[in-house]
Amino acid sequence: MSAAPVVLHESVEDPQAELWFAEPPGFVSLPLDALLAEPGSSAAEALRVASAPLLDAAPGELARQRVVAQLAQGQQMLSALCRFGTVYCAIGLHRDDVDSSGAVTPLLSLLTITWHDTNVAPRTVTAARAVTSVSGHTNVARVDLPCGPGVLSETTSPPPPTPVPGLPPLPLLQVHAHLPHPDCKRMAVLALSTVAVARRGEYRGILRQVVETVRFEDPMGRRA
Repeated sequence: MSAAPVVLHESVEDPQAELWFAEPPGFVSLPLDALLAEPGSSAAEALRVASAPLLDAAPGELARQRVVAQLAQGQQMLSALCRFGTVYCAIGLHRDDVDSSGAVTPLLSLLTITWHDTNVAPRTVTAARAVTSVSGHTNVARVDLPCGPGVLSETTSPPPPTPVPGLPPLPLLQVHAHLPHPDCKRMAVLALSTVAVARRGEYRGILRQVVETVRFEDPMGRRA
């Protein structure tokens, strides 16, 4: 079996990049800059042009209004994430090929990368504090990665007491990876969220594969 091809995204050339990683199969990154562009900007106009065919294909005005409302709701959620330091967001779609019922069930997930400022401390200490200072983390494991020390953990949240429109009333599993930066002043937190709680082992495996590829220095060696 041949290895899957590696595609270099244009962002690998970004002079402002602070973290590199390989996007896992089955995930599509969301263009945060375009989706959250300022009204009247060229990026906002590009988004309007790109969404026009979708709106034109709607079967009626009511359907178009629903699409616009859903897009606006998604933008609000992404904006809230970015305010908390999220710099990357991708939607994962996989087939549940172990469903005993024989049905082909889609599995949805959300992968995010968020920066957190931290107190100056050794990286192993910072990673440990991330999971011990907040209750609810389980399956905690310290890992030595190519980018340095890190900690993997999981949290499971119960369904919200008040239903959220558009979201299933199911428990939410989040698999976390806490990766302190070499400057010892901040930490990258990768989180993989899904309501497919029974597939925690598979999702933990996906996140572990991602963090194995994380680098805090240009992996192409062009910033020596």
